[in-house]
Amino acid sequence: MLARNFKTPFGEADIVAKDGETIVFCEVKARLSEAFGTPAEAVEYHKRERYKKIARYYESCRGEELFIRFDVLEVYEEKINHIVAAFDA
Repeated sequence: MLARNFKTPFGEADIVAKDGETIVFCEVKARLSEAFGTPAEAVEYHKRERYKKIARYYESCRGEELFIRFDVLEVYEEKINHIVAAFDA
């Protein structure tokens, strides 16, 4: 893990991690049930756009072009579901 609760002028990324040469921005969503949809379904357009801005900010701070991926971690009462490449840049 590179950072947790990474704060930027555009918002906060729950987790920034590295998977090989790829920088991964993870949104963590928890639900007790799927009565109102899955946790991943709660990562709507505005949240995805915010994460893209956060990634661009991170990249500009590093001063280099990076391989970037956006994942979602769905946290349920008894399990965690890791959705790799949940949305595109």
